[in-house]
Amino acid sequence: MCGITGYVGKRKAAEILLGGLARLEYRGYDSAGLAVVNGGKMNIRKKVGKVKELKAVASDVEGTVGIGHTRWATHGEPSEKNAHPHVPSDSSFALVHNGIVENYSTLREMLTRNGCTFYSETDTEVLVKLIDHIKKTESLTLQLATRKALTQVQGTYGICICSQEDPDILIAARMGSPLIVGVGEEEYFVASDASAFLEYTRNVLHLNDGEMAVVHRTEGHQVSTLAGQALSPRLVALEGSLEQIEKGGYKHFMLKEIMEQPTALLNCMRGRVCISNEPGSPVLGSQVGDRAHPLLRPAPIKSGVSLTLGGIEQLVGPEGAKYTMLDKLRAARRIIICGCGTSWHAGLVGEYILETLCKVPVEVEYASEFRYRNAVLRADEDVVIVISQSGETADTLAALRYAKSQGVLCMGICNTVGSTIARETDGGIYLHAGPEIGVASTKAFTCQVTVLAMLALRISHTRTISDAQYSELALALSSLPNKIDDLIRQNESKIVEIAKVYRFAHHCLFLGRGYNYPVALEGALKMKEISYIHAEGYPAAEMKHGPIALIDHLMPVIFVAMKDSIYDKVKSNIQEVRARKGTVIAITDEVRFP
Repeated sequence: MCGITGYVGKRKAAEILLGGLARLEYRGYDSAGLAVVNGGKMNIRKKVGKVKELKAVASDVEGTVGIGHTRWATHGEPSEKNAHPHVPSDSSFALVHNGIVENYSTLREMLTRNGCTFYSETDTEVLVKLIDHIKKTESLTLQLATRKALTQVQGTYGICICSQEDPDILIAARMGSPLIVGVGEEEYFVASDASAFLEYTRNVLHLNDGEMAVVHRTEGHQVSTLAGQALSPRLVALEGSLEQIEKGGYKHFMLKEIMEQPTALLNCMRGRVCISNEPGSPVLGSQVGDRAHPLLRPAPIKSGVSLTLGGIEQLVGPEGAKYTMLDKLRAARRIIICGCGTSWHAGLVGEYILETLCKVPVEVEYASEFRYRNAVLRADEDVVIVISQSGETADTLAALRYAKSQGVLCMGICNTVGSTIARETDGGIYLHAGPEIGVASTKAFTCQVTVLAMLALRISHTRTISDAQYSELALALSSLPNKIDDLIRQNESKIVEIAKVYRFAHHCLFLGRGYNYPVALEGALKMKEISYIHAEGYPAAEMKHGPIALIDHLMPVIFVAMKDSIYDKVKSNIQEVRARKGTVIAITDEVRFP
């Protein structure tokens, strides 16, 4: 949840660092700090609390090179001594770090035996003292000492270092924690998320795991492996605009992104689901709700339908034996979906859709568990699909790499163009949801489910579903943006009223069956993340196997109750809740709800 910023150039570093940290506030944090080098002196400022409190004590710091950080406490409580940046005893350099040094205790004991002392409880200070120890005992430069120290670290890291001795450089390295280098005119930016510097440059270098970059304000950049092998990464121009990462008049990013779902879904399907009287023509037209929308029109009743997913129709495999990913998906005996949190829930919805339409067994795995349990994979029968909004989720990356090590074809579904998952999978599908700044995913979830639905349609067409079914489902997909827009506008005031009534609840249950069970899980996750109210999601039929004992008049029970083939069974579950005086809140498409 931490955020990193770094800058070297001609501008006032503190201003850029503080602005970047403000853009990274969405990640969640408990303290913030920065280090700026000026006149051969390292200036450190730290505050527990918000970036605005750091700004009050740091905005006047002069200098054109520095690093900044927002910390989410892992090792040691939130405090100024534990906040980043951290420095060695002589303050010759400063370091910020995202990730966890898993062998920090062993390293700390070794350094203590060699005379090092520590002022904080953090694993990051251990890394700083390790670099300093190697630098001084072996008479190495800061770059070489950093490289050697990182080879002794077990765990994950994204680090950025500024130096009092060489104020023209920044050092950045990553292993399992995202880090990106922005390239400007005689200036460089380093950040854990490009939103920190998007207003200054769109040209970036993506660092891969095990790589280190040294950027110099006038002499350019060098990228190498930790073993010292020089690399020549490609400069990439980022998509998107500054307006996309602003709140746009909304109080919160999450609220903005909820409202953006119709547009996000439309962009997700644009150029993929094509419906017109002439097959293959793009979807063009008039309105989404009351707002003019240049890309959408109500789908005609009789029309040609086509669905194209270019990311799975490209050739993969060795020379002389190439095939498309679509061919491999259609031939798969088993599909395994890996994700974390919201992406895992989207995968569960995808499991229902893929098994229903494609008639293929699907397993959905927590990436954090899959990576460690030595899963049995068969390269000739399995396909692994990894899902991640950012494309940088550490556990999902590890699951991907395990699957690839077993020779299994891997497909990625992610939102961020050029992310590590996008680069390391054999192929995949971008969400095109636009930047998602809110930590609690909204539009990315709906786009993930939409992509999985499109994927299932593409695999099953002409194999397990008829042309008529294919057209009917594609038409239904194309109508989603308008339907979601109508749903939001018609229910916004009602949602506010319900929230006011139940804002003092301490616990709640989310229940659903079939496709709606994963949606209930996602609802419970959102309740926990955003309101800090304890919430659990269950299959509605499982309520009687334990959770029903908790239900009383103080326990809101949220049912996702669509009028489908098992709707009557859900109504029976609702009556069970009412019999115990539980409060029922229903999300339903039934006009006369019981």
